[in-house]
Amino acid sequence: MCGIAGAIEGRLRAAPALEDIAWKMVVPLAHRGPDSGGVWVDAEAGIALGHRRLSIIDLSPAGAQPMVSTSGRYVLSYNGEIYNTDDLRSELEARGAVFRGRSDTEVLLEACAAWGVEQTARRLIGMFAFALWDCRGRCLYLVRDRMGIKPLYYSAAPERFLFASELTGLRAHPSFDRTVDREAVEAFLALDYVPAPHSIFRDARKLQPGTILRVSAAAPTAVEITPYWTLAEAAQRGAANRFPGSFEDATDELERLLSDAVQRRMVSDVPLGAFLSGGIDSSTVVALMQKQSAQPVRTFTIGFANAAFDEAPFAKAIAGHLGTDHTEHYLTPGEILEHGPAVLAHHDEPFADNSLLPTRFVSHLARRDVTVALTGDGGDELFGGYHRHLAAERIANHPAMSYGPGGKALYRGLIPLLPRRLRAATNRLHRGRAFEPLSTTEMRMLAVAIANPEQIACRLAHGRIRCVGGKGVAPRAIAPAMAAWLEESRVLAASERQQYIDAASYLPDDILTKVDRASMAVSLEARVPVLDHRIVEFAWRLPPAMKTDGSGTKRILRSLLARYVPEDLFQRPKRGFVGPLSSWLQGPLCDWADSLLRKEVNLRRGVVDPAAAEAARRRLRGGRFRPADFRQVVLAAWCDAHLNP
Repeated sequence: MCGIAGAIEGRLRAAPALEDIAWKMVVPLAHRGPDSGGVWVDAEAGIALGHRRLSIIDLSPAGAQPMVSTSGRYVLSYNGEIYNTDDLRSELEARGAVFRGRSDTEVLLEACAAWGVEQTARRLIGMFAFALWDCRGRCLYLVRDRMGIKPLYYSAAPERFLFASELTGLRAHPSFDRTVDREAVEAFLALDYVPAPHSIFRDARKLQPGTILRVSAAAPTAVEITPYWTLAEAAQRGAANRFPGSFEDATDELERLLSDAVQRRMVSDVPLGAFLSGGIDSSTVVALMQKQSAQPVRTFTIGFANAAFDEAPFAKAIAGHLGTDHTEHYLTPGEILEHGPAVLAHHDEPFADNSLLPTRFVSHLARRDVTVALTGDGGDELFGGYHRHLAAERIANHPAMSYGPGGKALYRGLIPLLPRRLRAATNRLHRGRAFEPLSTTEMRMLAVAIANPEQIACRLAHGRIRCVGGKGVAPRAIAPAMAAWLEESRVLAASERQQYIDAASYLPDDILTKVDRASMAVSLEARVPVLDHRIVEFAWRLPPAMKTDGSGTKRILRSLLARYVPEDLFQRPKRGFVGPLSSWLQGPLCDWADSLLRKEVNLRRGVVDPAAAEAARRRLRGGRFRPADFRQVVLAAWCDAHLNP
């Protein structure tokens, strides 16, 4: 895994100055690639490409970047891993290509030279974000993988174009404008993250998953972005071409696809292991790894003294059954105090996912022994792993939704007025009709959905989103996207619409961002086999009942895992990989958080709202922690780390 950065300078034509800019931009990315670094410039065109390398495949200098193609026409700076490298290499060799080394970088470069950027991107199996410079056409291509596993930011301004793996790379450029985007702050306070294509800075954008950006050296602001793959098309094709076989057939096919995805991601010239939380997703990945490994797989987990959050015993039991070489570590208050502030401030933009700290600590634990770790991320979003996926289906299929206008009006008007016990009693009014009883919260949501079924998707979405077609209460940065997601998912079942919304933003902008930053901070490459695009496309073909039904979430993944692990080791309520955040903030991190929320230099910048910061500070001191308070702490920590001198 690596860090990439570069610049097109409209007026700068001096090689030493271009080299200096490129080095300044890649130095802050050294944690992404500690093994080596390089810069390539074309002074006549005003282009500079930079790279930091974490050596995984072909550790020799033959894999160094930026890399120039055999023809001399193309130059590549690349972050990621291509898992069908051998297949592509064989095809290219049949066309006459001669390779100097074994790296996937060289294969990617020669593939682009032979087939073009778009056709190459369509043929790749992997995670990637790369910059390709065409010396003849004097244009730059930026490409990001289908699901957004690897990050890529860019900034287009008069006389210059910049790109980097992280915002810290852009900020290192002397002309980058650090003005904070107020709409991005608003979105963060609602979602816990800044949604693409926005960034925390007005001068920067995220390249969205599955897209190719093209920009010419002659016109750095004339950015063209085109998709080569879209989640919408994958979901719509899946809905129109459902898997025709039985549930057992579908489980067989998922096992085949996931086994292949895991096997491809176990290729490495450096030590390899896996995160194991004890949940369905990571346990399935580890089971398939161990099946295909002659040696015990190295597995890692983090535990907590608070039993309500601790899944380490479950992970240990599964590791014992599978025979992995398991390492666990229980976090102490002292470790949280010593390292927590730096972890929370490390992100290049505000980020308040409550599992960030555990993910960073398990990455650090794994990095002591391995350089590559497989994870189970993506299973929830693809296979219906959240309660909101079940709730959407229950509400949409409730008998009250099929009433006539009069019955709907009566039911809708009655539910909100009833006391809690009477609301629950309405679940029993439909005897003889099979449906899953709704919770009190779901009953209130049903009252809203009867009038507007679209509100099911909005009100169950992650974060504070309450909009349909741009109307309602929602961050201005997310409302148009939400309207588009609702339209794109119209042909899907209710549970699938929730999965689609999660996969469109929450997955790349929160889950995958968290994993990338937490792992790369310690120079660990995290690989995500569940998000192999072949599995993504297969998941959308599955009938909804194969993923969520009355028996619970992730039905097909549970069925697959049961082939390797006894059900009593994993059949339990979902917890998620989170730690006792409120205890940490009101305990070992309380003084640190308090000082941030009081700090005048943060408040004066106008990013942190003084009234909100003071309210959060009082609640933290008074033992009345709320999730919104964590967002205020994170925002203040980011300002302190990235805006203050």
